[in-house]
Amino acid sequence: MNKIDNIEIRPSSCPHDCPSTCSLEIEKLGKQEIGRVRGSEDNTYTAGVICAKVARYAERTHHPDRLMHPMKRTGSKGSGQFERISWDEALDTVAKEFLEREEKYGSETVWPYYYAGTMGLVHRDGLERLRHAKKYSGFFGTICINLARAGWKAGAGKFVGADPREMAKSDMVVIWGTNAVHTQINVMTHATRARKEHGAKIVVIDPYRNATAMAADTHLMLKPGTDGALATAVMHILFRDGFEDRDYLEKYTKDHDKLEAYLKNKTPEWAAEITGLPVQEIEDFAEAIGQTKKTFLRLGYGFSRSRNGAVNMHAALSIAAVTGSWKYEGGGAFHTNGAIFGWNKDLIEGLDVRDPSIRMLDQSRIGPILMGDKQDLGDGPPVTAMIIQNTNPMDIAPDLAKVHKGFAREDLFVCVHEQFMTETAKMADIVLPATTFVEHDDVYQGGGQSHVSLGLKVIEPLGECKSNHWVVCELAKRLGAKHRGFDMTEVELIEQTLVDSGMPSIEAHQKTNFLDKQIPFQDAHFLNGFGHQDGKYHFSPDWSIAGPDFAGMPDMPGHWDVIQNATEEHPFRLVTAPARNFLNTSFTATPSSLKREKKPTVMIHSEAAARLGIENDDVVRMGNKQGSILIHAEIFDGLQPDVVISEGIWPSKFFIEKVGINILVGSDAAKPNGGAAFHDTAVWITKEG
Repeated sequence: MNKIDNIEIRPSSCPHDCPSTCSLEIEKLGKQEIGRVRGSEDNTYTAGVICAKVARYAERTHHPDRLMHPMKRTGSKGSGQFERISWDEALDTVAKEFLEREEKYGSETVWPYYYAGTMGLVHRDGLERLRHAKKYSGFFGTICINLARAGWKAGAGKFVGADPREMAKSDMVVIWGTNAVHTQINVMTHATRARKEHGAKIVVIDPYRNATAMAADTHLMLKPGTDGALATAVMHILFRDGFEDRDYLEKYTKDHDKLEAYLKNKTPEWAAEITGLPVQEIEDFAEAIGQTKKTFLRLGYGFSRSRNGAVNMHAALSIAAVTGSWKYEGGGAFHTNGAIFGWNKDLIEGLDVRDPSIRMLDQSRIGPILMGDKQDLGDGPPVTAMIIQNTNPMDIAPDLAKVHKGFAREDLFVCVHEQFMTETAKMADIVLPATTFVEHDDVYQGGGQSHVSLGLKVIEPLGECKSNHWVVCELAKRLGAKHRGFDMTEVELIEQTLVDSGMPSIEAHQKTNFLDKQIPFQDAHFLNGFGHQDGKYHFSPDWSIAGPDFAGMPDMPGHWDVIQNATEEHPFRLVTAPARNFLNTSFTATPSSLKREKKPTVMIHSEAAARLGIENDDVVRMGNKQGSILIHAEIFDGLQPDVVISEGIWPSKFFIEKVGINILVGSDAAKPNGGAAFHDTAVWITKEG
């Protein structure tokens, strides 16, 4: 093995769609080569721990299948037939197509589409600047977070919460709505520290026995979408057995008397019928919360995956207000810290030139939108041109049958800026090679913690790869778009945005590579008042503050039965859960991740499998009114008999019939603020052959 001298360790930040936003230390082996990636021990949230897939990042950056040159399509859409062209030809072609369509249909015919393939502010959100400057159709991001945030906002009124590092000081950590081992390993770092240092208990609430559940002291394996029923029964028991904090309720909450009266018939027996949990498990969980003042509720984005997710989040969050656990260090709850950062994004996103009259198109509704659904398009023109960055809708969007048909339209011009030849890139007319995070400059904020972190370039771009910012600025020149952000480098954008947001300069950040923005304990725990105008926690939520489509939503915590329940026709409820070695479709190209995940499967309980004559590894057909797929069965008893689990958003090419799992997921927008319900799907299953 060749020895590499003078290895340089460069600080950076993980760019991927994960709340942890880990601080990193990266080996720079040469001008265009990285080595090992480690977690920074200096960052008190990362604490030296990162997930295995990012630790193997060199495998992704230096993958032989990385896109390295601009290309134009020469075969039919989806054929994968492309030829290499110059950057000038590629960008000139994109600009020409956009301008021609804009002249024919108006500016709203162009729909820039992006998401969280990178979470860097410059390279995720910079496409918004082009959109606003050109008055292209707006982008309403709904795939990941909306419903969970709606529930939190309805109760707490503001997106802050207890410092997640306080989990290490808790006496009981409840991990609810997130498979932390798979999706945000640092939650486990702090939760297991609490257990190791002072015997804290870890409770996991999840529909199946996943890696996080296996690491817990207690696992409540409820049916998908029934979290609100569990939370409501827990509060019933807390009031019934005298575990409520009356003084706290009087001082800090609104409608607690109404809540107590409402809860009278929300018994554990009632909840057991809905959740499938034994009555005693519900009783024991509630008693543990009541007896443990320093209970920390770590509430995740899994709440966003059910049609009743906003109501479920609000119900779970309400537990902390009943017990008054917010008063204690190591108690309370946390979901996101979005309100602590105070960003001024005018420069990055071009908010100063945004036209509020331009229509907004729902990200999750891309299938119906591309198929011309007037519910989405209104009186505006069809979408006839797109530029896509940081996302792979041909695999990750819901309602895939419509998505695939929409991208196959011959009148739709698509430019995809990507790192790999994804299913979406195969449908493009022009494909542009994109840098990875080690090849450009950016700045990040923690979604599940409190740091602003730099991610400055570690190595020079490989091949002819260009950053998102460079592409946006070059297109702006050709399209006649004007904004001062188009004339700035990535570093200049970061520097000015930090200044405009009242933060220290890049130079000041570089001393540690991150800045802790955690707010004081009294504010994080709402002891100076909650985020509503009256300063109270709201048990009876005003859903209108969380989204426009609030009609019919309940006025108290509970089980809102708008989910796709199992029926005789569709006897199973499907959850498309995250895989440990993928992140959506990121890392699905890396050999080590593929080796560990093996192939797409559906986990099915042995009782259900026996009834259907299914054995382990049999090929089964799984479907509903949306469509059907062929997939291998995995017999697994770590779920309820009418629940099935398929881990990972595998690209369609890995499925037997070359269509992915999300063909089964609907694109209907959930109340009150939109979002597809990826874990809320009723299906039938039959043995194939």
